[in-house]
Amino acid sequence: MEDVEKTYIAGIVDGEGTVTLMKHYKNETPTPNVTVANNNLKLLLWLKARLGGNIVSKKKYKPHHGDSYVWSIRQDRAIRFLNGIKKFLIIKKPQADLITEKYKSVTHRAGRYTPSLLRKKIQLVAKIRKLNQR
Repeated sequence: MEDVEKTYIAGIVDGEGTVTLMKHYKNETPTPNVTVANNNLKLLLWLKARLGGNIVSKKKYKPHHGDSYVWSIRQDRAIRFLNGIKKFLIIKKPQADLITEKYKSVTHRAGRYTPSLLRKKIQLVAKIRKLNQR
């Protein structure tokens, strides 16, 4: 992917996206997750064609709301994606830096955490959540 495309995608993530660590299953520890929510399905299909990932439709909470969709990429693919665009991010750069620089060091490959390692991972999750607060 060329820098101009990476810059465009970084702008989409900065404006419409979320960079976080989240659980996908009840007993799972949080893993890297990048999402972009938008009501323009064409944009999200373009992201999926270039980057992979998944698209899901969001539930309408009010009848007058239009259709909305979320593109997401997670785990190692999210880390590789963030490494590719983080130099172009502005708003989400601190979260991307934390995930790309710290996540692997606080994640046990087999999923068995020592109390110390689990504490470090929980601290990393807390830092990212604080950055994501408005």
